[in-house]
Amino acid sequence: MSDPNAGYDVVILGGGSGGYACAFRAAALGLSVALIEKDKVGGTCLHRGCIPTKALLHAGEVADTARGSEQFGVLADFKGVDMKAVNKYKDDIVSKLYKGVQGLFKAHRIEVISGAGKLVGPNKVQVDDGQTVTGRNIVLATGSYSKTLPGLEIDGDKVIASEHALELTELPGKAIVIGGGVIGAEFASAWKSLGVEVEIVEGLPRLLAAEDADTSKQIERAFRKRGIKFHTGKFFEKLERTADGVQVTVQGGTVIDGDLVLVAVGRGPVSEGLGYDEQGIELDRGFVPTNDHLQTNVPNVYAVGDLVPGVQLAHRGFLQGIFVAEHIAGMNPVPIDEAGIPRVTFTEPEVASMGLNEDVAKERYGADRIKTVNYNLAGNGKSNILKTQGFIKLVSVEDGPIVGVHMLGARISEQIGEAELIYNWEGYASDVAQLIHMHPTQNEAIGEAAMALAGKPLHVHD
Repeated sequence: MSDPNAGYDVVILGGGSGGYACAFRAAALGLSVALIEKDKVGGTCLHRGCIPTKALLHAGEVADTARGSEQFGVLADFKGVDMKAVNKYKDDIVSKLYKGVQGLFKAHRIEVISGAGKLVGPNKVQVDDGQTVTGRNIVLATGSYSKTLPGLEIDGDKVIASEHALELTELPGKAIVIGGGVIGAEFASAWKSLGVEVEIVEGLPRLLAAEDADTSKQIERAFRKRGIKFHTGKFFEKLERTADGVQVTVQGGTVIDGDLVLVAVGRGPVSEGLGYDEQGIELDRGFVPTNDHLQTNVPNVYAVGDLVPGVQLAHRGFLQGIFVAEHIAGMNPVPIDEAGIPRVTFTEPEVASMGLNEDVAKERYGADRIKTVNYNLAGNGKSNILKTQGFIKLVSVEDGPIVGVHMLGARISEQIGEAELIYNWEGYASDVAQLIHMHPTQNEAIGEAAMALAGKPLHVHD
């Protein structure tokens, strides 16, 4: 459909993970679709988030491997890190994937309208070039932005957000990271691998505080071993710019000097000034609450992705976008279980989790009904080959299913697929214990943990 005033079945405001997934699925179901995007389709994940950060982390992994190659009997000279080449490697990946997404829009015959859109009615979006696009259904997918704190004004130079960190042409000697969640931990890990001294400030009692307590304890131990400094349970208080860089004061009076500060205190919803409140869309601190069908309080207006309260993950946005397209098409899809969304932090070592952590499981089912097992990767052959340390932790209900899987170790994210199936298919420890897990792989550690939980441990002994 080429006439934007003729009316579409679906008009999507925002072309990130949730927006374009909704567009592709809706078009595949025969619906007419228009998508309005002010920047580039692919959104934060492709251009300023998931993809470039993981490329940076992999470059760091290669650097660590080169430095430590002698432990594998391989003699190699590590000459340092060329950030110009690292950035080219990263940017080439982003460019290739961006071209792929653009091609899919053309293949699906989706109308992509460039410009900033604003909701001006329950069925209308006005673009900043003056045109108005109408649709039977509107999908809000405007994503999120990097938040900051009072006294931490981001200037893109000495005080930066994650998007600036991805464009550095020279590595700092020392970086101070404000925030020990996923974003802060991943950049701290990548920078340390690339040769940067790193110090993290986290106001909450532990790093990766949203994860299981055992996971936080182990990632902190791993970071200490790697020489990544951190302060937990202490909030940022003051920033001063100095001739050489920055000086940060944290709660308790500790002063930290560095070349720059990365602000990684979370991401806020992009909703201000977009007409949502003016059109009666209910907001909660800028986020857009929805029902189980991802409808706002205005039934024909949906919201997906980081805009919706909950974990801010690209694959959550993908799933929500697909769900909305199918709901609009009358397919009655199954509502999304937020706990059934896999979570990975791509640090070294990696952290991967699925379902409920131990504390939440005890609150939900009662502490006396929860059984756990921690399988140490020291007993896993492939983990020994990779020279990684970590664990697989299973959380289950007595005489019931496994409700949580928590993992830490090098490349452990590759095991999240089975963890997802275990949780979403409500697998019992006895069910998983009967499955044949390939040897030697890290995957068999999940089987070993399940066997121990089912009362028939193999390579572990109480």
